[in-house]
Amino acid sequence: IVKRYGLSIILFILLLGFGVLSLFVGVIDVPVSSLLAFQPDAWEIFILSRLPRFLAILCAGSGLSIAGLLMQQLTANKFVAPSTGATITSSQLGILIALLFLPSSTLVSRAIFAFAFAMLGTFLFIWFIHNIKLKETVLVPLIGIMFSNIIGGITSFLAFRFEMTQALSTWLVGHFSLVIKGRYEIVFLVVPLICIALLYANHFNIVGMGKDFSKNLGVNYTWILILGLMIAAMLTASIVVVVGSISYIGLIVPNMITILKGDKLQNTLLDTALLGSLFTLICDMIARVVIAPYELPMDLVIGIFGSITFAIMLLYRFKGNSTIRIFKRKEGHCA
Repeated sequence: IVKRYGLSIILFILLLGFGVLSLFVGVIDVPVSSLLAFQPDAWEIFILSRLPRFLAILCAGSGLSIAGLLMQQLTANKFVAPSTGATITSSQLGILIALLFLPSSTLVSRAIFAFAFAMLGTFLFIWFIHNIKLKETVLVPLIGIMFSNIIGGITSFLAFRFEMTQALSTWLVGHFSLVIKGRYEIVFLVVPLICIALLYANHFNIVGMGKDFSKNLGVNYTWILILGLMIAAMLTASIVVVVGSISYIGLIVPNMITILKGDKLQNTLLDTALLGSLFTLICDMIARVVIAPYELPMDLVIGIFGSITFAIMLLYRFKGNSTIRIFKRKEGHCA
């Protein structure tokens, strides 16, 4: 049990410790003594702001990480994620369309538009890479970034054209400062979606092996692929509509876990969710304390640490691939 769940236990303990600490970090002090004394003001801040923020961080970190893990498994490419697969930018376009045509739209209706456009953008990206032959793995996320830039350009044009730039700015940069009770609960959709992903984990593994392999094992390749992409799109959309765009989490967290535990989804889903939540929580705490009482944008902090981590992982993966190629050449020479 310790060997199999050791990493999960460590991540859970760290998440619990940092989570308790984060509940008492903010502009307004909420001492434990005030809560124990049942002071109304302290409990109001705790229930209306601190606790919702903590829960939103958990859902956002785990949701984006699982979305990235699913996209990487289904495309058989470790560099694909919501931020490099046009999913996040498509969600932003959907939110803008909802604001343009339904000015008085609710959070739920915006989420529906965000999900619909996230699905459309993600499927267009997957269709494109499945219909062209790519020899280099790195080209796939580059195509995704190209798609993202095109969709982002369309979003920016519409925002300028209809003077919606300021209204859209809330969803362009990720942050948790506006998360309060009554305005974030849609992120709880992450929980059942992750449960569905766990239920179909073996099927996603098989689909990642290819269409012919899936057919030989009696797995409906098209249906499982659509289901996986739907889960990834819904996870991303439900988070973007509440906290905005957060990059890198869906890219680096699944890679870190698969390096440690392999590619089998049943073994990596829980750890990916825990590490994603922990990473997001730590970055959020840094964003709150660096220039206190002001707050840095969440995406800025994650971008800095995410870029460094991703660069290290790139060096690790390419170094490993080079070692394998050298070994194979030597093995062939000896034969």
